This record gives sequence, structure tokens and C-alpha cells, in this order.
Amino acid sequence: MAAARPSARVHPLLRLIRLNNTVVSFAGTLVGGFAARGAGLGGGAAVFVALLLAATSTACVTAGGNVLNDLRDRESDRVNHPDRPLVTGAISMGSARRLVIGLLVFSVLLIVPIALAHPWVPVILATALTAVLAYEFRWKSRGLPGNALVAYLTAAVFLYGAAAVGETAVVAVFAVLAFLATLSREIIKDMEDAEGDVGRLTLPRVYGMGLSAVAARLAVAGAIALSPVPVLTFLPWGSAAAIMYLALVVAADALFVASVASLPRQLHRGQTLSKGAMSVALLAFLATAFR
Repeated sequence: MAAARPSARVHPLLRLIRLNNTVVSFAGTLVGGFAARGAGLGGGAAVFVALLLAATSTACVTAGGNVLNDLRDRESDRVNHPDRPLVTGAISMGSARRLVIGLLVFSVLLIVPIALAHPWVPVILATALTAVLAYEFRWKSRGLPGNALVAYLTAAVFLYGAAAVGETAVVAVFAVLAFLATLSREIIKDMEDAEGDVGRLTLPRVYGMGLSAVAARLAVAGAIALSPVPVLTFLPWGSAAAIMYLALVVAADALFVASVASLPRQLHRGQTLSKGAMSVALLAFLATAFR
């Protein structure tokens, strides 16, 4: 599979941690907090500091997990992603290992000041770290269970932000939506990488592209079915928040439908559309903070 040459302007370290994903996870934690408590947050500077610490912790877990992923995937990346820094030698394996340890340890240290006041924060972090390690060392090559772990990690971002501000119930639906949307995208990614995933029991390699496409579509259908829940539950009818949420979530749903419509053809297009849909959905979640 051909891969475009990375831009010389992007430092190998930023490509290794996948800066875009890391920034999105940071933003997602903030969105979880704001969606839980409202745009004003309430509680003063202490609440905002707690949310900021949680968001930085999330970014460290995401970056560390991305580096660990590249460490574990170096051989398959020679086929699927030959431009990645560990494959090209731009960053050494030893440096990458030290970076993983440093990032994951720092993610824990960051939340020490808020752990007692917000006990769900260390619980969610512990489950997230367990999921990262379980995925990389056990379930990544096992298909759907590995996809589900990645989907959980995305969902946990919103719960983590909400827990940092002392509220989780409101964002539960967003966590489920994020889980289903990510599950679909992970299946599409496995379909795209099937050629290089030798020895892995991914859904497309075991059951074929057709069934994988059905699974991706079912996950999207579940997310779309749940997307009106905020308007039906906690968003006041006719409010600016409800109107913004509906407009954005309809756009996100349309992109999700487009992402799976042409499967198993146009896999890269499907993954790109799914990623764009998730970005729009993130804005929809943020809109609920202005209720």
C-alpha cells in the first residue's frame, strides 16, 4: 500500500505521538467537563484547574499509547505505514520506549492533586491505562475486542473530563455515542490495513470485508439512533444549545452515513469521513454546554 511522504516540516516526534489525535483527546476532555457543568463551569478557578489537569493527563495517555502502538506495530507498519518515524529510523526504539514510560507516569502524577476531591478521576484513568496495555499486549490482534478497547478509550475521554468537574451523568450518552462512532472507524481502519495485518485475527481478515462493512454500519446506525437523546432529555426545547446541537449532530450523522455507504470500496475515504464526522460531533457535544 503506497503512502504519501510525510512533510519535512513536521518533526518526527510530533508524528510519533500523532499530535492531531493528542490535541483532539485534550479538547475532548475539556468538552466533557464543559458539557457536564455548562459553559460557565461554576465552582471557581479550582474546577477549571482540575479540568485542565485531567485534559493534560488525557493527552499524555493518548500520546503514550500512540508511541506504544508504533513500537508494537513496527513490522506491519513497514507495509501499511512505511513513513512512520520508527520505521524510517528518525527516532530510535530506545528513545520511544523511554517516552512511553515518561508520558504514562506523568499522566498519573498530573491527577494526584485532584484524586481525593474527585475519586472517579483516578478510577477512569486506571481503567484507561489498563485498556491501553491490554490492547497493545493482548487484544490488538484479536479483532473486535481490540476495536472495542480503543472505542472505550475514546468514550472515557468525555467521562474523564466530566469526572474532573464532579459530574458524569449528563455526558454518559456522549460516551456511548463516541464508543459506537469509534468502533465503526476502527473496523474501517482494520479493513484498510488488512493487507499488512499478517497474523492478526482482525474482523476483515477472519470474516471478510463484507461482514466487516456490516459491523461498521451497525455501529454507525446505533450512534445515529442515540444522537437525539440530549434534545429529548436535558436540553431545553428551542434553546440555542438545542438548535446548535441538532444542526451539528445532523451534519455529523450525515458524514457518518457517508463514511460507511461505500464500504468495502473506498476505505480511505470512509475513514477520512468518519474522522471528520467525529470532529463535528465533538462540536455538537460542546454546544450542549451553552444550555
